[in-house]
Amino acid sequence: MDYKDTLLLPNTDFAMRANLPENEPKRFAKWQKEGAYAKMKANRKNASASFCLHDGPPYANGHIHIGHALNKILKDIIVKTHYFSGERVRYTPGWDCHGLPIEQQVENKLGQKKKTASKAEIREHCRAWASEFINIQRDEFKALGVIADWDEPYLTMKYAFEADIYKALCAVAKKGLLIERSKPVFWSWAARSALAEAEVEYEEKEDYSIFVAFGLSPEAEQKIDAKGARAVIWTTTPWTLVANQGISLNPNETYALTAENLIFAKPLIESVVAQGLSKGEIIKEFKSTELEGLYAINPLNGRKSLFMLGEHVLMDGGSGLVHTAPGHGEDDYFVSLKYNVEVIMPVDEGGCYDETLRLKELLAKDLLDEFIGMHIFKANDRIVELLGEFALKVSKFTHSYPFCWRTHKPVIYRATKQWFISMDSPKLSGGRSLRQVALSELENVEFIPAAGIKRISSMIENRPDWCISRQRDWGVPIAFFRHKGSKEPIFDEGVLEHIASIFEQKGCDAWWELEISELLPKNSKYKADELEKVYDILDVWFDSGSTWNAVLKSGNYDAGGFKADMYLEGSDQHRGWFQSSLLLSCAINECAPFKSVLTHGFTVDGKGEKMSKSKGNVVSPDAVAKEFGVEILRMWVALSDYTDDLKISPDILKQTAEQYRKIRNTIRFLLANTNDLKEIKTDNFTFIDKWILSRASEAFSAVTKCFKSYDFSKGFNILLGFLSGDLSGIYLDICKDRLYCDSKNSARRISAQSAMSLIAKALLSLVAPTLTYTVDEALNSAPSAIKGDWSDVFSISEFKLDFDFGIDASFLLASRELFNENIDKLKKDKVIKSTLELELVTDSRRILALCDEFGDDISDFYGVSAVVAKESGEVLCEVLCKFACDEANFSTQKASAFKCPRCWKFNASKANALCPRCEAVMESK
Repeated sequence: MDYKDTLLLPNTDFAMRANLPENEPKRFAKWQKEGAYAKMKANRKNASASFCLHDGPPYANGHIHIGHALNKILKDIIVKTHYFSGERVRYTPGWDCHGLPIEQQVENKLGQKKKTASKAEIREHCRAWASEFINIQRDEFKALGVIADWDEPYLTMKYAFEADIYKALCAVAKKGLLIERSKPVFWSWAARSALAEAEVEYEEKEDYSIFVAFGLSPEAEQKIDAKGARAVIWTTTPWTLVANQGISLNPNETYALTAENLIFAKPLIESVVAQGLSKGEIIKEFKSTELEGLYAINPLNGRKSLFMLGEHVLMDGGSGLVHTAPGHGEDDYFVSLKYNVEVIMPVDEGGCYDETLRLKELLAKDLLDEFIGMHIFKANDRIVELLGEFALKVSKFTHSYPFCWRTHKPVIYRATKQWFISMDSPKLSGGRSLRQVALSELENVEFIPAAGIKRISSMIENRPDWCISRQRDWGVPIAFFRHKGSKEPIFDEGVLEHIASIFEQKGCDAWWELEISELLPKNSKYKADELEKVYDILDVWFDSGSTWNAVLKSGNYDAGGFKADMYLEGSDQHRGWFQSSLLLSCAINECAPFKSVLTHGFTVDGKGEKMSKSKGNVVSPDAVAKEFGVEILRMWVALSDYTDDLKISPDILKQTAEQYRKIRNTIRFLLANTNDLKEIKTDNFTFIDKWILSRASEAFSAVTKCFKSYDFSKGFNILLGFLSGDLSGIYLDICKDRLYCDSKNSARRISAQSAMSLIAKALLSLVAPTLTYTVDEALNSAPSAIKGDWSDVFSISEFKLDFDFGIDASFLLASRELFNENIDKLKKDKVIKSTLELELVTDSRRILALCDEFGDDISDFYGVSAVVAKESGEVLCEVLCKFACDEANFSTQKASAFKCPRCWKFNASKANALCPRCEAVMESK
């Protein structure tokens, strides 16, 4: 007889093959149509705990890349981790809409029309460009299964948002932290705008290394009694020599005159000898203070160069005499300020020499036409040539140099009048500075990883004042009036509030479109014809740095409260969004805007190399979704250690897909084998079920702890280890016999099904934040015993396993492992096909006691037909293998009974007969 039809075989419509690329988009669209985010809010509206993740705005320019996908998926997993834990969650996505990249795209699009386009027209084009890519990126994020308030995102170009940005600026001004001054700042000649520290990245650049001899004025020669002596400076920027105003010396060092009549710092004599500048014979030594206030002569133009003293002069290279051009360096600027030296700036916004060369006589008259309009970097060669014999040594070297992160062109220091937020003015409570408040507040923030606090603290400690002004069109204006005569800005509260109210209604385009008289409040004490507008715009980091105000405090969004529970971005945002948000909140609120900060690394290819189109190693989210499915991309995020750079490649994704299949197939097995269970029963578990429930409780508890501390990689490794090992490798294999061959309502079958249902329910709730699609699909196929009142994935609440039956199965597991090692040899030698052909013989009292108490559970644990006691002195006629474990002896022999044709166990009394268990099942049918 064929007994196959009498078996209770597994059955489920939860498919083994997920067909993710084909099926995911349909389910994601269904979530959006049914309002998944609104459902999540409604399901937790009465929850006592809450979690607000404040979204760092991506830039509305271009399609999303794999870094965007990593960022948004990680945020989604974390928000859902809190949601499925039973908390109220808020996640309002947003976009940065202003700034240079969009403006440049518009300029490229306009071409020659840009020259005749008004500011209003350019801004209108920029707004349209940003709107187009917001919609593109929103759909691309939705396609990643990310659930958020997509219907009400925050956009920094919304009128009310622009007003809130402006209000934050006014609040900083009212605190007395906003200052306007002429000072060298990072200047992008390619973008024709000032830059903040956060907009500068460092790349390798080849530059000159040049030692230049400056002659001394007669007074200086007389002072040190060294006629014909020359002071040697070292510079890497020959183009700045036209703007030289001084030479800085270290106030605490001794300087030396060598036999070549050259002046160097004495500690650097050995170094300059190595450079071939001197043989090292010192004729005279003198203190730097002897030259202070006297002059050298610039060999390029014959202008006087003041000797100054500055602590910034170091003895770690060069000559110990620092070429000082106050318009082209921060240290130069401050030391010149101390000596009341004029700041000369002969470079225009495009990086070319301007008419200042002529006005200040910075070059000989016959050279002016050649140099005016020449780009400074192109001038280096010519300046070196003009120096002639005064250039004592000329070479080139490669070093780390600041570049504009938008245009990827090298930047310069250029002194212009800009707006700054002061880091050190004692304007905050208790006479504290913004720097002091920010550093203090960082101590109250949790950083993940913990090292993040050191990185951002170091940046705050050393950063200069924040230059917030830009000379572009597409941004929020620094909308202040100033008196035409005095040039003093007006911070009148009534005027500022009136401008903010106009921005709320018309957007900040009104600053350019309306006349001054229309921007002043009625009956204002100020006269329009005596005022002028400031036309600079705000650094885009000010926009994003004030989002806590416009999103969390304005009441315009249901985005959670202030402070946010978490800010989450790439590790580069320690210098960017984290820092700008911290500084603005500390300036206005005197507290950090976040309770925790989580950072992730960058995406790199499988070899750890940066992705680039030229290398052909770019992995796009869309391509991954089409080949593997979004769940695999989400699983990759969860399995990766996000605290470091994350490797991704087709091979890595294939490995991830295998790990996904392990989870999916485990869920499928659990669903298929519990399909006919009506009710979970927990009052009569067998030994094996008690063991697996205890192990599952322990493993899931560890996984939950990892997930709630955002260590997803470790959590999934623990989970996969449990699923592959104890659950699939042992328990599910053991249970097949009782699930398929026992009667439908046998106690031990129901016990196993109940244990599986509990594990399945806990597993689904555990992986729901990451594998949301898969869990939602599984619930469609889940039996009511598992599903309960869960209608879909968003109705799931945390389901914990909390079983500890006090079972110590370590000896069982150890002996089972040794048993399997020996059996593998028997199978390889074709002595047996199945372990059911065997009986396990042992003298272990522990094993035999378990057999007496739990019967077939123990033989099933080893996968044999019986476990029997070895009598003292008994000699087996045929020992197939033997081994020892913890001083207990084990051996195997062929089973003494016959094979049951239904369950294949060797427990039948005669050939072709059913074993007692199967016979009873058949009789009951």
